[in-house]
Amino acid sequence: MNKESRRIVITYVTLTLLSTFASSFIWGINTLFLLDAGLTVTEAFSANAFFTGGQVIFEIPTGIVADTVGRRTSYLLGAATLFAATLAYFWLWKIHGPFWAWAVVSILLGLGFTFFSGATEAWLVDGLRAAGYKDDLDSAFAKGSIATGVAMLTGTLAGGFVAQATNLGVPYLMRAIAIALTFILAFLFMRDEGFKPKAKTSLFKDMRSVFADSIEFGFRKAPVRWVMLSGVFSGGVSIYAFYAMQPHLLNLCGSSAGYGIAGTADAVVAGAQILGGVLVPYAGRVFARRTGFFIFGTVVSVIALALIGLLGNFYLVLGVFTVWSVVFAATTPIRQSYINELLPSEQRATILSFDNMLASAGGVIAQPVLGKTADVYGYPMSYLASAAVQLLALPFVILAKRENAESDEIHGDKAATK
Repeated sequence: MNKESRRIVITYVTLTLLSTFASSFIWGINTLFLLDAGLTVTEAFSANAFFTGGQVIFEIPTGIVADTVGRRTSYLLGAATLFAATLAYFWLWKIHGPFWAWAVVSILLGLGFTFFSGATEAWLVDGLRAAGYKDDLDSAFAKGSIATGVAMLTGTLAGGFVAQATNLGVPYLMRAIAIALTFILAFLFMRDEGFKPKAKTSLFKDMRSVFADSIEFGFRKAPVRWVMLSGVFSGGVSIYAFYAMQPHLLNLCGSSAGYGIAGTADAVVAGAQILGGVLVPYAGRVFARRTGFFIFGTVVSVIALALIGLLGNFYLVLGVFTVWSVVFAATTPIRQSYINELLPSEQRATILSFDNMLASAGGVIAQPVLGKTADVYGYPMSYLASAAVQLLALPFVILAKRENAESDEIHGDKAATK
């Protein structure tokens, strides 16, 4: 890796670290926060579904913004939107606001994250290509995954124990302050590199052109399409599995006030994410192709989710959930590399946003359904249902493997031959 590539990766890792640290203050206690505001379990996960619904609605428009106006502009808009929506969430908690208001603000939170989703990843890949980076992208994305784990580890611990010592609203104020700091740092240090926007005609024509090209060069490519479609099922399940773990662990402990337990549990998952990122460079020693790892990861995830539903011991459930998290963390950067190596730069952010949109669409359906299952039959049954939904992703990753895409091979002298 040359000096310029190293600088770009360091900037990417720093921004990932700061934005995740800001967001993670509330990840360990978000479900408890919604329940404390007077929502039922079904309403709480329905609010989360409106969040993912916002992502479905805005993923492609914000991806087009990143592809036509710039990745940096998109990132700054995301930070500003998240700052305002987080303060609105805090205010609704204070007044025990009506469900419709939670739905509206949840959609705005989804909008904020869509400004980040495709833009940050596209910014990294374009910058590295412009700097002459020739290696696999797995290791660069793995560094971002490790940074995410470190930030989540510290952020969820802090948020959980601050909520325990004060109240459930304080971590949201901490998050707003940290997001404001992230905005300032991105404004000062983030620059679009390796990105050349098209000559402007009109904003509508630019957006229509990028969207049409994104479908042509993205979803119509069979290897990209199958992996994207698998995300409809795995994406929806992963959001539910993460947030439902907070009240599920508290139920297993027999405690209704141990907010620190929920924060600690998510911090353990963050540690698993760090481990998953560290393991990524070694994937080529076991798997010759990335899709082989996708199949392995999907099967392990199905088994882990089913075991969470069947086991009734706090420590066993937390251990299995950690295994699920390690596999998820290792799969994410490998999947990012697989898709990005097949995408043209001009439509990269929009296609990545389309991928995120499909995963969010799965969450819109899965979260309220699984939340209702937990409401009626309990959290264990909802995890068994999650395993069944996760299983539906398997045929699509098998189809992706059959395509033998150019990005499928994991390069390296120690790659497996099977």
